[in-house]
Amino acid sequence: MLSRLSRLPLFLHLVAISGLLMFVPAIVASLQNDDFVARMFFYSATLVLFVCALIAMAISGTRPAPRTIDHLLSLFSAFAILPIVLAMPFFEALETTTFINAYFEMVSCLTTTGATVFAQAERLPPALHLWRGIVGWMGGLMMWIAASAVFAPLSVGGFEVTARGEPGQLNSGGSQMQRAAPMKRWIKGAKALLPIYAGLTLAIWVMLMILGDTPLTGLMHAMSTMSTSGISPVGGLQNSNAGLAGEGVIFLFLLFALSRTTFSADTGAVRRESLVMDPEFRLGLLLVLLVPLVLFVRHWFGAIDVNENPDALAAFKAAWGGVFTVLSFLTTTGFESSEWQVAQDWSGLGSPGLILLGLALVGGGVATTAGGVKLLRVYALYLQGLGEMERLVHPSVVVGSRGGGSRRIRRRGAVIAWVFFMLFAISLAGVATILAAFGSDFEQSIILAISALTTTGPLTQFAGDAPIDLLSLGGWEKLVLTGAMVLGRLETLAIIALLSPDLWHK
Repeated sequence: MLSRLSRLPLFLHLVAISGLLMFVPAIVASLQNDDFVARMFFYSATLVLFVCALIAMAISGTRPAPRTIDHLLSLFSAFAILPIVLAMPFFEALETTTFINAYFEMVSCLTTTGATVFAQAERLPPALHLWRGIVGWMGGLMMWIAASAVFAPLSVGGFEVTARGEPGQLNSGGSQMQRAAPMKRWIKGAKALLPIYAGLTLAIWVMLMILGDTPLTGLMHAMSTMSTSGISPVGGLQNSNAGLAGEGVIFLFLLFALSRTTFSADTGAVRRESLVMDPEFRLGLLLVLLVPLVLFVRHWFGAIDVNENPDALAAFKAAWGGVFTVLSFLTTTGFESSEWQVAQDWSGLGSPGLILLGLALVGGGVATTAGGVKLLRVYALYLQGLGEMERLVHPSVVVGSRGGGSRRIRRRGAVIAWVFFMLFAISLAGVATILAAFGSDFEQSIILAISALTTTGPLTQFAGDAPIDLLSLGGWEKLVLTGAMVLGRLETLAIIALLSPDLWHK
């Protein structure tokens, strides 16, 4: 029985799981006496599972075992096509929106972008807020498992920086986990990572409820933290009841998005002995400390000119607001600290949107739920730049390895990282140009393009002088943004890998 199920397409498994998850908001809506919403989710779940069962029976035993490249194609289908299924109960239950808006919302949630066309949180009933959080949480878990099941064996998604094989080609020198059959990798990855992912989410939820959040708000923020989606039923952390203590809890768990080493060592992105020696984690912490320090010091230079009296409490709030918000946008979560306004006033920068855009572009760790260029690629370019500067001073110097995976990164990984950076820049220019052609001004086009490609939806609310009303965008603009979100989630090299000749071999 299990062997037959393992031969079914991965996409069909994901659709069936989505159908099962629809029962959760149906139960919640029923408990809240919202019978109409409960029926919409229950009927949709029943229909999805029924259709999946029919398709499974029809193709059972007629298909060969799926390959790794097939699973990459299934991931692409999951981010582009699965939201159509996820949007059905959302669209039917809300009634006051178009299907394009519902589809955009589900793509945004599944890709852990967190951009929403429903800026007024009270417009959605609790069950629909919960569905948004569940979809985002599922998207984050899917990326955790896909890292070891798909991206690592194909040397894409950041693994191309340190892998021996070519991007998009199977890495024969990988670990036993990577050499296993594709579906077995998914099963093993799910068994290993699901308890960790769910346990950490539960821990955040309990802590936030203890600190004063309602069960729904605490659960949503917990799921958004682990998936780095930034989805909130109350418009952000600044409107929650957990306060600074709740932000402290979320801050600690956001560190999991800086490096996969914090929760798993099954992918082998970079060889290191401990988390302290992890270049991604160290570079991430450096940015989290350095950027708020620059904002903090800037205030003191301004305070000297006006002879301002020091305020210890305001200094602490400004420092915390800067540190938390920097980590949040670096991990592409997009939560804004309740003290971020104090940090802005303290630094004298009315709208430091360029800083937030830059942090989102850098992104978090490889094989995590974070988006962006990724810290490992930035580290590879840093090592290459350091070596080139040494050659400028001493042209005949032979630059040696600094230990760990730096030799691989220096010689070849930096080239691949630079190629990805150029592809990312071309994608950014292309998306921004298309949005401008549809009527968006330059600033809005850049913010929308970066927020979609880095999967950092809250940038649309905080990066500009004024929040961008996504609901007012045209249908074609929303479709362009959904395509950009899928491209940003899977990354350009993974999309190019789909054109590999292996995909068309029988």
